Order: sequence, then structure tokens, then C-alpha cells
Amino acid sequence: MSTSTVAPPAPPAASVSPGRPKPGTARRLPSVKKVAVAAGAYIVAFVFLFPYIEMVLTALRPQEELREATLLPERFAWSNFVTFWSSGLSGNLLVSLQVAAGSTILVLLVALPAAYYTSRHDFRGRTAFLILVLITQMFQPTAMLVGIYREFYQFGLVDTVWSLILVNGGFNLAFAVWILNAYFASIPRELEEAAFIDGNGRMGTLFRITLPLAAPGVVTALIFTFIAAWNEFVVALTLTTSPENQPLTVALNSFIGQYQVDWQNLFAGSVIATIPVIILFALIEGKVVGGLTAGSIK
Repeated sequence: MSTSTVAPPAPPAASVSPGRPKPGTARRLPSVKKVAVAAGAYIVAFVFLFPYIEMVLTALRPQEELREATLLPERFAWSNFVTFWSSGLSGNLLVSLQVAAGSTILVLLVALPAAYYTSRHDFRGRTAFLILVLITQMFQPTAMLVGIYREFYQFGLVDTVWSLILVNGGFNLAFAVWILNAYFASIPRELEEAAFIDGNGRMGTLFRITLPLAAPGVVTALIFTFIAAWNEFVVALTLTTSPENQPLTVALNSFIGQYQVDWQNLFAGSVIATIPVIILFALIEGKVVGGLTAGSIK
């Protein structure tokens, strides 16, 4: 009677991660094209970041080193940032936050229902309405500055934070409507119909189904409105006269005198002014790309 022999199981193969070469094989060098693209990307990034680097270094230079052509200051003057807070500009920073946040909330409250309705209803005059919204984006606030000032003067809103919120909200509304309209249109209507069958109403479907799916578009409208309101200068310079009611972009002019400019403190304030926008954009950058590409892929 023959006995069959069973071969022992083979040892498990060594696991190799996809990004690493197999043992015993030579590591493949990147192609010339990849090296050239990477080098070009780093050069472009450096070109865009160099003004910010120079701004930070100038903010840290003492007064006696401002005209020296050195890359780094010999002594870092951190007191320039202390001077910024002691000069009372922290209140203007708070005004900028109020204007940017208030304009963003106002834009979202108006643009969300307008964009949702135009994307879900094919009413008469829909195309004309969207074109009219786009045309309003072509007007610059500086072209209507006299009319804007006269209108707010008649309503008694000159030199108030509310006037800046209304103006910035109005001029950023068109962009938000177009972005949100494109994103709402890219969401299948069948999802909402299924929610209706499950017993959800119009508002319940909007808040539970549509808005969560449209989050990248909402975030895109939010970040662009916030940045535009945060950086606005001309209208704020015209509508505000009291130093305590001016946003930071206007208040920084106090470092620019008739015969000299306080460069180190001016750049210190500029560095502080960029921090909130950088933090906000870093937190929601991933959703901004999805919101900008909404509607481009069918």
C-alpha cells in the first residue's frame, strides 16, 4: 500500500510595498520629464512665496537694518509685532473679521436658495436671470463709489461696519450664485426624489441630502467671499472715517507718513493680516478644488 507524501507549504513571499523596488533590483531613476516638471514646480512655488518670505524678514528687521542688502537680519526685532498690538490695531483686526464673516454669512444666506432654485426649476427667464447675475460681476466697486457713498449717506450707514458688510456681500453674491448653481446642477435629482419617497420634505431633503453633497461648492463660495471681503480696501477707505471703524487694510495706512514709512511695523501688520486667511484656506483647501471643478465632468 503506497503512501502519498504531501509537500510542505511554501514560505510566504516577502511583501513589497508598491512604492519600493523589489529586493535585488536596481532602483529606477526618475525620468527627465518628471525631474523637469518637479524643478519647474519648485521654481514657480518659490517665485510666489518669495514676496511673503521677504515680508516676514522685513517685519523682523530693526530700524537701522532696513537699508542693508543682507538676506537675513543680524538681529531679529520681535518688538515690531509688539508695537503692532500696542498701537491699537488689534481692534481694526477685529473689524476685519466682523466684515469678512458678516459678508460671507450674508452671501451664503442669499446665494444658497437662489442657486438651488435656479438649478432645480426651469422657469421662464431663468437664462436671463443668470446672465444678469453674471453681468453684475463685471462692475467694479470703484466705478460706483460715488453712488454707493451717497446711498449709504442717505440711510445713515456711513462709517459703520454694516455698510462694509452690505457692500462686500453684494459684490461677491454673483460669484457665489454661479458656483453654487453649477454644483447643485451636478447633483442627481434622483437622490432628492428618493428622499421625498422616504417621507422627507423639501427643507429636510435640502439639509439632509443636498447641502452635505454640495459642501465643496459651499466651501468654495465661503473662502472666496471671505478673502475678497478681507482684502477690500477702496470702499472701506471711502465709507469709514473713524479709526476704530476701519478694517485692518485701511488702518495699516497709519504707518505710512508724509515723509517716511514705518516699514518694519507696516510689514509686521501685513504678516498678521495674512494669518487668518492662511489658516482658513489650509483647513478647507481640499474642498475648494472640488467646488471649482463642479459641473466640468459629466
